[in-house]
Amino acid sequence: MTVDIANTPGQYDRTLAEEFPILPPTQYDSTIVGVGTASSATAYSQQDLLDTFAISDPKIRSVFLNSAIGRRFLELPLPASDGTPSSETQADLLGRHKKLAVDMGKRALQACLDDAGATISDIRHLCCVTSTGFLTPGLSALLIRELGIDRHCSRTDIVGMGCNAGLNALNVVSSWSVANPGELAVVLCTEACSAAYVLDSTMRTAVVNSLFGDGAAALAVVGRPAGDSAGTPDRPRILKFASCIIPDAVDAMRYDWDSVQNRFSFFLDPQIPYVVGAHAEIVADRLLANTGLRRSDIAHWLVHAGGKKVIDAVTVNLGLNRHEVRHTTGVLRDYGNVSSGSFIFSYERLLQERVTAPGDYGVLMTMGPGSTIETALVQW
Repeated sequence: MTVDIANTPGQYDRTLAEEFPILPPTQYDSTIVGVGTASSATAYSQQDLLDTFAISDPKIRSVFLNSAIGRRFLELPLPASDGTPSSETQADLLGRHKKLAVDMGKRALQACLDDAGATISDIRHLCCVTSTGFLTPGLSALLIRELGIDRHCSRTDIVGMGCNAGLNALNVVSSWSVANPGELAVVLCTEACSAAYVLDSTMRTAVVNSLFGDGAAALAVVGRPAGDSAGTPDRPRILKFASCIIPDAVDAMRYDWDSVQNRFSFFLDPQIPYVVGAHAEIVADRLLANTGLRRSDIAHWLVHAGGKKVIDAVTVNLGLNRHEVRHTTGVLRDYGNVSSGSFIFSYERLLQERVTAPGDYGVLMTMGPGSTIETALVQW
């Protein structure tokens, strides 16, 4: 990959005034009213995984042990005759994805509904996100059947967008909620990352295998008359979104077909942290354009737990301190990178602290294949 990380937005970008004109107030706001998370059954430390896979290469061990990850939740293959995890076919992995994604998704969705004080029968739109396996019919249809959700529930499946996709889904659901005020919509990100593993001795594989963990996370959203949610310390309104795609880095994060192992293999370019960091300021400024806000006015930053170097790059380029990304680093430490739902895990931790106050602003930020940075501005 070759990319000019210092490049400004480019020839196709409009000015901020053109991109974000000042709009009249809307009649309805979309409000986040519930959150829930879940993981697979078994947690492993990085040392556990090195022992399980009998990894002795010092360079690969260093990748695992210097990742700032304490544990991850994973479902590993059954042991082979030598005690190490056995090889699996792509069909095996797709079967694992279906099993885990549905199981974790059900639990995260129920936790989210409980937090919102809602029930399965209240769901009117279900938007499911995954990038760790392919299903037809999609997760939304499977979950409607499994949980007995109203069969007239509208639904969306977002597949293959990667770690940024949770905010893409929230954008879809936020718009749906404004168009259908009073109705409950749910974003559900469910990523069975252990169903996307390749077992070999390459550094490419080691980077991926050292980072990702299984997890599911859900947000419940309702459209309410504008201002109804103002002053609620744990129920933020969604104000706006901003995106930035970096076409020069389109191959920086991708699935390739591994013809040797007959399965898909994920690739992460070593330059990703620097590319993401260099563009974080651009998209953050676009998000805040014409709001009257500066970055220093943002009380809460919830950034995707993409990896230690990614978090460091975003922190430096946005002028944040370690305290401001404490939820992100805590999620990375305790779960690893759980792909599209990572920022929701961080959001849940923020609410558990009970430190948000009416009027506080927050920025949600995710990044992933494309290469893409997605952002949302919220207010409590």
